[in-house]
Amino acid sequence: MANEEQSGTGSSPETSTESSTGTKPAKPVDDLVTSQHTVTVDGQELRYTATTGRIVLREEVYADGKFEGLKPKAEVFLTAYTLDDADAADRPVTFAFNGGPGSSSIWLHLGLLGPRRVVSGDVGELAPPPYSIVDNEETLLKYSDVVFIDPVSTGFSRAVEGEKPGDYHGFTRDLESVGEVIRLWTSRNGRWMSPKFLAGESYGTTRAAGLAAHLQQRYGMYLNGVMLISVVLEFGTLDFTPGNDLPYTLFLPTYAAIAHYHGLVPDQTLEELLADAERFAAGRYPNALAQGNRIPADYRAEVVTRLAALTGLSEDYIDRVNLRIEHMRFFGELLRSRRQTVGRIDGRFTGWNADYGSETPERDPSMNAITGPYAAALNHYVRVELGYENDLPYEVLNMDAAKNWSFKEFEGQQIMVADKLAEAMRVNPHLKVYVASGHYDGATPYFATEHTLARLQIPTELTPNIETKYYPAGHMMYIHEDSRVQQSADLGAFITNASNR
Repeated sequence: MANEEQSGTGSSPETSTESSTGTKPAKPVDDLVTSQHTVTVDGQELRYTATTGRIVLREEVYADGKFEGLKPKAEVFLTAYTLDDADAADRPVTFAFNGGPGSSSIWLHLGLLGPRRVVSGDVGELAPPPYSIVDNEETLLKYSDVVFIDPVSTGFSRAVEGEKPGDYHGFTRDLESVGEVIRLWTSRNGRWMSPKFLAGESYGTTRAAGLAAHLQQRYGMYLNGVMLISVVLEFGTLDFTPGNDLPYTLFLPTYAAIAHYHGLVPDQTLEELLADAERFAAGRYPNALAQGNRIPADYRAEVVTRLAALTGLSEDYIDRVNLRIEHMRFFGELLRSRRQTVGRIDGRFTGWNADYGSETPERDPSMNAITGPYAAALNHYVRVELGYENDLPYEVLNMDAAKNWSFKEFEGQQIMVADKLAEAMRVNPHLKVYVASGHYDGATPYFATEHTLARLQIPTELTPNIETKYYPAGHMMYIHEDSRVQQSADLGAFITNASNR
């Protein structure tokens, strides 16, 4: 990749918060840097500008009904890629983020959408350190400008001096702050008339669904499309709490897929097995669980046998867990005889425990496999190739934010945003939705996503606005090379069709 020119100055934490005398905090200012680059896509050279750094979020302050100005609250890190010499009115722009909550946008940025990508390898052929970055010939930049946003306390994003980071670690404040970044970028770059898209992964799909409604209601910003990758819009579908039997049925097809991948269900194709698992998960299995202790012994024995055949687990194990296979226990149990665990984010990956009497994996081997390459690539890339300097650690995944995330808005009720997505679609009937699922994703299983979409409160005539895609990989399906290439093409087609240009 050619890096032709850089301008602007990145600032360290010291220069952004203290004056030269060190006695009085300086007002925080944007510290964006720009640079020009090229990437070749389908034999065509694309010239683009990269803009990266932190922008200051300010809030209107009122006292006794009087406006007292704008108060700095947070500095949010973003990286924007805009195609040079493009017509802004016709050129789509996509705002992208990952999830967690507490995750930076590193995964979509360097794994799928950006003009540069990390070479991390895949199952059985993981890249060793030191790692490499290459041009992404399938970059979304071919179809759309892209702005990657790191929410507060992720990446280089932080609350300003004197403010509480925890104020942003919750559902509503997260929507408001990310929405404000989108509004500011759109306004400052003259892009209100551009086709606009959101791309979110995992909890980023929760955020994207909420933002689709929030941007409409707060700013009158109507979107062309929302791209949801590894979806969670209805948390009850994933919540293995006592009394909630729904997740046991919705995870079953994913258990079957993972067992098939590891050779434990060898007599069927994956397609045949998934069809069988889906039928059982939608029929006799939930019926059996609903009967509880009233279930006849012969019916229970039939269910035990059927679950064992679908999942590769022993009948004895399924009997002992009372027909209810919890997902973390599944990841620890499936390959116990081989002294291996399987990944939650991607069930194709395997790892090891120190203690094989433990019910669950000590760590997720699929996350272990990719964290090193992505972290090294990002820290190198923004500093060396994009010219942004900051002495703060880049928070790939802020576990403190994740553990303390607030859903106070949903107290006493299920956490869900499917209703917000449906509302956005009803208000804006032109809104298109792309939904991507990986068959081996043990975090947000595809059958749970189908369950949510089937119950979306939209009129029948809007159902064609939803496009679903499936890939033979996990939560971050782009780690799998064939899936990455196919998904890139699918996203490009989606943006082209939904841009109405």
